[in-house]
Amino acid sequence: MRAQGSGGATTDVDDGLEHLARLGLIAYGLVHLVLAWLALRLAWGTSSESADQSGALQTLAESPAGTPLLWVLAVGLIALAAWQALEVGRWRFGLTASGSARTRAVKKSAKALAKAAVYAALAVLAIRVATGGGNSSSQQQETAAGVFGWPAGRWLVGAAGLVLLGIGVYHVYKGVTTRFLKEIDLGEAPPTAVRLVTRLGQVGYPGKGVALGVLGGLLAYAAITFDPAKASGLDGAMRTILDAPAGQWLLTLVALGIAAFGVYLFVRARYPERT
Repeated sequence: MRAQGSGGATTDVDDGLEHLARLGLIAYGLVHLVLAWLALRLAWGTSSESADQSGALQTLAESPAGTPLLWVLAVGLIALAAWQALEVGRWRFGLTASGSARTRAVKKSAKALAKAAVYAALAVLAIRVATGGGNSSSQQQETAAGVFGWPAGRWLVGAAGLVLLGIGVYHVYKGVTTRFLKEIDLGEAPPTAVRLVTRLGQVGYPGKGVALGVLGGLLAYAAITFDPAKASGLDGAMRTILDAPAGQWLLTLVALGIAAFGVYLFVRARYPERT
């Protein structure tokens, strides 16, 4: 997670941003833990709250330190987004190269841009909840459904669904093959920490991948059938899992996987990215 500084002042800025980015990973992990808790409650019929990022942030807002906690979370997520934006700048020279160097630079830049967009969007949502604006699941569904009215909106929804489906499948693959370990520098980590990170990633990535895959599938199905009502968010994906055969247990497993991913992010904040 460390960028190369060319001077003392630049290094100080990089170090400060790195610390904030670590805070962002912890904040992002907290969101996943609350999301997992909401999914568990949904699975066992003890809650009607939205089992998505909006519901997780609303739950945090209702805690004793809700508003300050949301602002800390937003700052950390903004730092994460800024860090990923800097990563794009760090790989920009590779985009003019040729062969494998350019391919690697393109992949790294695309991944960093995607992460920056996710972190920035969640930061905006946290700020909206902290200031009382909120962003309910019904509003999210209305937004997604409204895209159908755009020029080529149906194709945009379908493309978004396929992208999410692909990301979900890749998350499962990443967890099963422990590919995520290639992105973390664990050279100085003790064996117990390596085992902990490995186990959490093996459970966490597939759990999150299933949820994202179902969400992507719902969006793709909405595009195919031209049914905006099917363009539900993550909460809709959780409820779809619940409605499946043995859905209660399947959603419980997904929730436990998302919780493991949240704890993985806590531990992940301790170690730098491998470049």
